[in-house]
Amino acid sequence: MLTVDLVRRGAARFGPRTAVRFGDETLTYTQVNEAANAMARVLHAHGAEPGSRVALLLGNGLWSIAMDFACLKAGVTRVPLNARLSAAEQGRMLDETGVRLLVHDAALVDRAAELAMTHGVGTLGLGTPGAVGGPDLLAAMHEVSTADPNLPARPQDPILLLYTSGTTGVLKAVEHTQASYAAIVANILTNLVGPARDSVMLHAASLIHASGTFVLPYWLRGGESVVLPGFEPQGYVDAIARYRATEINLVPTMLAMLLNTGAAQSADVTSLRTAIYGASPMPRPVIEQAMDVWGRRFAQYYGQTEAPLCLTVLDAADHGDASLLGSCGQPALDADLLVTDDDGVPVAPGEIGEIRVRAPFTMAGYHAAPELNTEMFAPGGWLRTRDMARVDERGYLYLVDRRSDMIITGGYNVYPREVEDVLLAQPSVAQAVVVGAPDDTWVEAVTAFVVPAPGALVDEAALQAAVRDRLAGYKVPRTVRVVDTVPLSPVGKVLRRALREPLWEGRR
Repeated sequence: MLTVDLVRRGAARFGPRTAVRFGDETLTYTQVNEAANAMARVLHAHGAEPGSRVALLLGNGLWSIAMDFACLKAGVTRVPLNARLSAAEQGRMLDETGVRLLVHDAALVDRAAELAMTHGVGTLGLGTPGAVGGPDLLAAMHEVSTADPNLPARPQDPILLLYTSGTTGVLKAVEHTQASYAAIVANILTNLVGPARDSVMLHAASLIHASGTFVLPYWLRGGESVVLPGFEPQGYVDAIARYRATEINLVPTMLAMLLNTGAAQSADVTSLRTAIYGASPMPRPVIEQAMDVWGRRFAQYYGQTEAPLCLTVLDAADHGDASLLGSCGQPALDADLLVTDDDGVPVAPGEIGEIRVRAPFTMAGYHAAPELNTEMFAPGGWLRTRDMARVDERGYLYLVDRRSDMIITGGYNVYPREVEDVLLAQPSVAQAVVVGAPDDTWVEAVTAFVVPAPGALVDEAALQAAVRDRLAGYKVPRTVRVVDTVPLSPVGKVLRRALREPLWEGRR
């Protein structure tokens, strides 16, 4: 099955039903599909030939899903540009992928104009005229046919180039194809959710990343996608009640914000069947508190941009076993997983190794990066994740950390997450990030950055003592630094390297 065919099948089956909500506005399945057809024709009229690449500089909105579908119908590869990146980063993405046409919304017209002038791309606006003279796609699509272009497509055709920094801190484009993205949809339906016609998924995180992968699973089952412009704790829980959301998708940072602001405690979640979380490790104190407030309606997935969405799943029943709350679950039914040493040999249960995966939903590769692809793909079709984990006798996986985040102090390995979990269990700590700082004696010194809980004072000695009570002495932070905030990526992941790299300036 091809991804573009999934769009056609959902539209044919559920035409008059509501597919998308944004504020008080709605679009039916037919309206989304016909808009995508017309948008595809406008893209063609402005030079986006089948096989070319089109950049999207868009926030979440009413037409976001139709725009993604339009790229499928036009036979072009979409290149999402995260709005929170710098112009230099976005420009490099345009140059590396050979983009010649950029679609932007009204809020990002100035950045679009800057990119257009410095990188020689044409522009189309979405709800606004193009930044450098192109038309408004929403107006132009009323002047063309809404019939499906019905272009030929092949399983290996690329449909998405999605940039990620991954383990290296350097932006690189992950390529997904007609076949691999359709496999992502099947993976979600097989392992994580079973939407029906009464299902409502709430999208507050950017549709560029993990949240967007839930669109087609709901589209195929007749459910609704409620799109929010962004995440704000009280507005988010108000939306759960207003739209009677049955499923939500959160990153751990978002869930912590709901709890820390009190929004979660006052929320009406009577409609909510499942609160899905993933994208980064969940601190145990956060999920324990969340379950105290919302009950056992949580499901966790572990995956990567290179292999979305579910490599493993910890379902709601698993959340009833307190011993499993530190786990990311068991392997997905449609994925083969190994935990191996550096040579690819599986390690024994309980030992730490690197996760490798083989599945139909893995990426085709990194764009224009043959050396990196050679490094990341092992013989037999295995993809190296660079994530370190251990597996128990029951087959549950426990993420330890990214290989690149591991601290080596005095010859001992320290994985930041285990130290962070102890710190986060302390009432005075709202957020904690642990990194390695340079040390003349130990090479690296465990260093903690903590954000105090509201109204709390941080006592460095007390926090060090708490870690010493739970972990080996070499894992105790030598320094605890109090900060107002910790840096986050555009999708809400902690940017550990943004705290670590300044400590090493001039030392490496």
